[in-house]
Amino acid sequence: MREETNVEMSKAVHTLRNVFGFGEFRPNQESIVEAVLRGRDVFAVMPTGGGKSLCYQLPAHLLPGTCVVISPLISLMKDQVDAAKSRGLRAEYLNSSQTVSQQEEVRGKLESGGCDLLYVAPERFALPGFADTLKRLSICLFAIDEAHCISDWGHDFRPDYLGLASIVTEFPAVPMAAFTATATLDVQKDIIAKLGLRRPLVLRASFNRPNLIYHVIRKHDLDRQLLTVLSKWRAHSGIIYRSTRSNVEETAQFLSNHGIPALSYHAGLEPGVRKKNQEDFIGGRVGVVVATIAFGMGIDKPDIRFVIHGDLPKNIEGYYQETGRAGRDGRPARCILYFDFADIPKIRYFINKIEDPTHHRIAARKLDQMVAYGARRGCRRRYLLSYFGERYAGWNCAACDTCTGQKGPERTENARPGKRPGRRRMPAGAAGRPMVGR
Repeated sequence: MREETNVEMSKAVHTLRNVFGFGEFRPNQESIVEAVLRGRDVFAVMPTGGGKSLCYQLPAHLLPGTCVVISPLISLMKDQVDAAKSRGLRAEYLNSSQTVSQQEEVRGKLESGGCDLLYVAPERFALPGFADTLKRLSICLFAIDEAHCISDWGHDFRPDYLGLASIVTEFPAVPMAAFTATATLDVQKDIIAKLGLRRPLVLRASFNRPNLIYHVIRKHDLDRQLLTVLSKWRAHSGIIYRSTRSNVEETAQFLSNHGIPALSYHAGLEPGVRKKNQEDFIGGRVGVVVATIAFGMGIDKPDIRFVIHGDLPKNIEGYYQETGRAGRDGRPARCILYFDFADIPKIRYFINKIEDPTHHRIAARKLDQMVAYGARRGCRRRYLLSYFGERYAGWNCAACDTCTGQKGPERTENARPGKRPGRRRMPAGAAGRPMVGR
């Protein structure tokens, strides 16, 4: 068995280099690929930009049959398929954006064995008869992307994901690999139970992104504050998140009117406009995009130097995922939250409309945890890692506003996004001593 596994991994390394163009695996990828090739279930928490797609695309290239990828946003599927095809994989998608003839063409490829990867939404999987269609094919793997959506305790629960619990009973011989970038230990346990993963390899990559520099600034005149910081960062690309469509449009217009070209992105725009704005940002033709949280999933732009939140996020998971889009090239990048206690009632208004008492309680607790992050006086990195069940060994991360002594809008907004701040000088005799009560 070991010899057979070694042969498979030798093929995997060859494929990694000659098909995907990488000299070596990133951290954790090799373990996941090996488990999948051996037919074992996997649950993996990997940060944004951690290379999770390779963990199922590479086995899909090697294994006979089709890998079915459950992905939540049909708006991203074409980009995902195009990226897979550019690497030589036979990839397709099935969703409501296609004509009947296009869907029939994809089904023909599936039935003839001409498809390595098939992307579908959870709603498609739940359609009557779709599972029966898959049973007539040779399926080698189910890959569940954004797996936190199945958990009531997660930050983005989607009821349609609950239908995926039938996979292990409908396809008992097919392995399943579930991926997410954000899951607390409680959410992890819930995902594994709901999907029915069978003795899975459980892998939690570190949530620590050492190159991200965290700042919280008291919000008082957001437009002017943004203008101040962006006027110094004109040479860099970044995302500004706002909570509503109208906020997005107003901020983008204000910046553009004041000499900083900025595009808007939200679900209310025409699909063609959204696509063009996204492509212009990724292509570097415009440096700043102002967006709701609808923007970002699947964005493959490594040189984003700043992510700014102009309004209080609803939860730590969403905040972490959105800030994780910065600095994917490993260079320093800044994550700024403009914090105002006045934002809290706006979020509570929508939380109070949640009728399910469990979901209401979870949302309220997550908001309290987000507020605690914004109001805290200690290391922000330590707080974020602790939230996800990870202990930060040091007491001064040297990369947040509190640890560097850069609290306050003037000091933060004068900092350059591509440069790491200097370490704050420690008081005499404090070296190595933990910070207590902060």
